[in-house]
Amino acid sequence: MIVKIHKDNYSRIVLAVCDKELLGKKFEEGNKQLDLASDFYEGEEKTEKETGDLMRNAYMINLVGDKSVGLAIKEEIVDKNSVMKIKDVPYAQVISSEI
Repeated sequence: MIVKIHKDNYSRIVLAVCDKELLGKKFEEGNKQLDLASDFYEGEEKTEKETGDLMRNAYMINLVGDKSVGLAIKEEIVDKNSVMKIKDVPYAQVISSEI
C-alpha cells in the first residue's frame, strides 16, 4: 500500500492510502471521480502493520483499492456497508470523532 501523511490546520493526521497498482490512475463514472494521479496520494510504500498503526491514529483517512479498504475493514475502522465504488474500484473516507 502507498501511504501519504498530511496534516490539517490543527496538526491532525490526514492519511491518503491506496493500493500500489492504482497509483497514477484516474477512474471516472458519471459525475464521480477518483484521481490517484495527483500528488495527494504520492507517498511511501508501507507494510500492512505500519499502515494499520497509522490508520488507528489518523483524524481523517481517504482509502482507495481492495487491499487498502480491506485493511481498514479488518482493523474495524471502516464498516463494509459504507464502502463505495467507482469503476469497480472500492473507496472509503473516514473521519474520527475520537482524535
